[in-house]
Amino acid sequence: MENRLHILRAERRWSQAELAERLGVSRQTVNSIETGKYDPSLPLALKIGRLFGQPVEQIFIANDDTPCAQG
Repeated sequence: MENRLHILRAERRWSQAELAERLGVSRQTVNSIETGKYDPSLPLALKIGRLFGQPVEQIFIANDDTPCAQG
């Protein structure tokens, strides 16, 4: 999953540590999300959306090869 977290953080001139503190996670977690090594849980994604005042869908973009659940 791609994301705009690095861009949003940079626009506010926050370090990864500052963003991590605001989210209640480690700096390593922020780094892993930004580099695409880790997809956040739904509660964390919603918290990120609230912090930046944007819908989750505008921050996190599913890749075409990401499997979708069918019901």
